[in-house]
Amino acid sequence: MVSRPAAYALMTEYTQSESLRKHMLAVETAVRGYARMWGENEEEWGTVALLHDFDYERWPDQQNHPFRGVEILETLGYPEWVTRAILSHAEYSGVPRESRLEHTLYACDEMSGFVTAAALVRPSRSVLDLEAPSVIKRMKDKAFARAVNREDLRRGADEIGLPLDQHITNVIRFLGEQAETLGLRGTL
Repeated sequence: MVSRPAAYALMTEYTQSESLRKHMLAVETAVRGYARMWGENEEEWGTVALLHDFDYERWPDQQNHPFRGVEILETLGYPEWVTRAILSHAEYSGVPRESRLEHTLYACDEMSGFVTAAALVRPSRSVLDLEAPSVIKRMKDKAFARAVNREDLRRGADEIGLPLDQHITNVIRFLGEQAETLGLRGTL
């Protein structure tokens, strides 16, 4: 029931923005990395991550995202654990995060975006030479990626039971595995 090709087709049907597509691919990459690390189902976890924001471009407000996307997924027969995980990534949805997948999706969502931003301002424009201390330094700069709530980054690491620097290191490593696809190879 949970097929990456079908999920990818749905994501690209609803999302035209290249940067939003890359965001969903980056979150998928990070969540898949944790699934491998923890012996979870990489295909299922990755598919959920790939779909977490597929409705955002059409319905970016809190009254609709991710609720509209979940309605579409339910119509397509996606199981409740998929839709629940997607709902739980939005703090305002009223769905508390309970499963390891839900916590991981939340932890990887904002962190993947923040790590991507930190990589793209490097002279190399690459994630391949990025390290956790550099990302932590960027977190202290309130002007950098100001839309990202730093407390959400910390809370995500806490929810998956890792120190912040270890979570950042993992996300950097996972994104590095797909640097070319994600546009994060830069000049390296």
